[in-house]
Amino acid sequence: MMETRGFATTVIGLVRYQMEQVQPPRGVWTPFQLGRTLGEPENAPFQRRVLMQALNLLERRDGPVILEDFADDPPGWSDCPGWRPPIVAAPADPVPASPAAWTDRFAAELASIVPFWELAKTRYGRSTIGLSGQPLEHWPGFVGAILRGELPAVAPHETAALSLRFLCDDIKALYSEAAQSVGEAPATRQIEDWFWRKTVAGNLLIELRRVALTSDNNALKTVGARFFVPTPYLPA
Repeated sequence: MMETRGFATTVIGLVRYQMEQVQPPRGVWTPFQLGRTLGEPENAPFQRRVLMQALNLLERRDGPVILEDFADDPPGWSDCPGWRPPIVAAPADPVPASPAAWTDRFAAELASIVPFWELAKTRYGRSTIGLSGQPLEHWPGFVGAILRGELPAVAPHETAALSLRFLCDDIKALYSEAAQSVGEAPATRQIEDWFWRKTVAGNLLIELRRVALTSDNNALKTVGARFFVPTPYLPA
């Protein structure tokens, strides 16, 4: 509609197939992590390059559809040499035998990671934690209740499924932020491999997904299948 009225438009997209189907008049595809359309945070020069490529399409007249690929990976995709995680975690192996054991293991690890998360908040002046509406000290007890088959809901969310979904997001965010608390920022891949393969929390989210998928609650099954664990880290 805007184009027909003389206003040139351009978009930046993360899913090339979707852009090909929608066919915007002009668009730049960025092959980055979902949620990071311009690249990784704290890298304004790189983000400006992405924006300028998209804005430069406004000068093109060889449409009606112009789709370009952004050629470079974000610098944060390259491993940071020598990076070490903030804690030497003990994965849940062997798998805890009871909800109480999971709760205790997670509570202990959470206590060790929170100081590094606090450092990260000071370093960057912000945090993304808070989607779940639950204070940190309530996290282990809530996941323990889910593992026991209970369905607690925590405001502002009206269902256990949503309460758990956003708590899982908070857990992943807290560990990711803590991983960037000191020194040069690691690559996203380094953070994810550490979280999913070498922490109790990563193992716990995999266990929560298993419990959700076997639940009689359809909403819990849905969020468990879609939102808890990314595909590369699903159990074989």
